[in-house]
Amino acid sequence: MKGSLFSSDHMVQPATEAGMTVENAKCIKYAVNGEMLARQGAMIAYRGNLQFERKGQGMGGMLKRAMTGEGLPLMAVRGTGEAWFAHEAQNCFIVEVDPGDEFTVNGRNVLCFDASLSYRISTVKGAGIAGGGLFNSVFTGHGRLGLACEGNPLVIPVSAQYPVYVDTDAVVGWTAGLQTSLHRSQSIGSMLRGGSGEAVQLMLQGEGYVVVRPSEATPQRAQQH
Repeated sequence: MKGSLFSSDHMVQPATEAGMTVENAKCIKYAVNGEMLARQGAMIAYRGNLQFERKGQGMGGMLKRAMTGEGLPLMAVRGTGEAWFAHEAQNCFIVEVDPGDEFTVNGRNVLCFDASLSYRISTVKGAGIAGGGLFNSVFTGHGRLGLACEGNPLVIPVSAQYPVYVDTDAVVGWTAGLQTSLHRSQSIGSMLRGGSGEAVQLMLQGEGYVVVRPSEATPQRAQQH
């Protein structure tokens, strides 16, 4: 076969080492030799001797997901082979988590990750019920985390002198060492008059980085995730 479709730009190459790599802007490839974890339904192709099994979150995780709407519907991938993961043609990125690191990320952005990583669902400090239920997944350990994001994300440095304010529907995640709280940018009088539509933001203070996607989740899309 000939044509641009069969050029090297689109042809996958055999993996040279086990683990996670970015296949292209919209897809992550994982060379499995043992076990890894991925969002249910994210696998788009695989080859080799692989088994896929739905992974439970335990009673505590199920209760927390029922209360918060936040959770990771995961599947375990075991065996030897290669698998490709994607989500709605979103852009894909890899975060390397080292021992002592902690990366907080919105569950809707998690695509796949090494089995050596641990995660827990945590309430965003300072948000409470007033924040509409801000809950995220916190990753620790040593390994790689694959993320999917609508568009190219912005990585904004945060310092003690320059806190960053982000829309709660646009934030993807942030690094350890940052403190969070809700910030109201409108007065009550302005809100009663209609306001700007951007009444409350998540404020991050400290030393680190916050990742923001260049779009906001509409209520319908947020429910889908």
